[in-house]
Amino acid sequence: MTFETWLLFLVVSIAPVVSPGPGVLFALTNSLRYGVRTTIMIGLVNAAGIAVLGLAVGLGLGAVMRASGTAFVILKVVGAIYLIWLGIKIWRDRSAFLVDAGRHAGPPPMGRLTTQALAISLTNPKAVVAIAALFPPFLDASQPATQQVVILTVTYGVLCELNHVVIAFGGGWLRSFLTSPRRARWLRRITGGAFVGFGSLLAVSSRP
Repeated sequence: MTFETWLLFLVVSIAPVVSPGPGVLFALTNSLRYGVRTTIMIGLVNAAGIAVLGLAVGLGLGAVMRASGTAFVILKVVGAIYLIWLGIKIWRDRSAFLVDAGRHAGPPPMGRLTTQALAISLTNPKAVVAIAALFPPFLDASQPATQQVVILTVTYGVLCELNHVVIAFGGGWLRSFLTSPRRARWLRRITGGAFVGFGSLLAVSSRP
């Protein structure tokens, strides 16, 4: 995998990572209720779960791609359609990004939050489909799949944790920003448009 391929994957992965989903909403909730430290620590657990999920999904994709070029095309088209569909869905979903400010809670129940973080990451359908959609165009079938999958998975996991860090430090700002229907609407449209754009980019990409 070339540095340029990795860099493109990094850019394309940003939209799925920051888009509304179980992990993002969980981080928002922790930030608003428990503060920076707890959100970052639980984010590490969530990112580790995403990494395990990414390895499982990615290695399976690598085996499929080595066996069939047609499978690559099918996965690419399905992934592109999913990203475009998700972009349209986010654009039209008036509740996306709009959260209830709520109230500050008591001491964080770390055991329960850790269990929830693992469950959310390992059973997250958005993460499964996003990884399945993103990985194929960046896997070179002529090179060992394991190394490439590890690189992509670690990159995606680190992005997820960085997203948790940003959410953690932005808790106070997010409280006012995301409870504004007008601002949430523009953020929703920008994110939805980005998904459609990235889906279109994947649709026209060629096999490495």
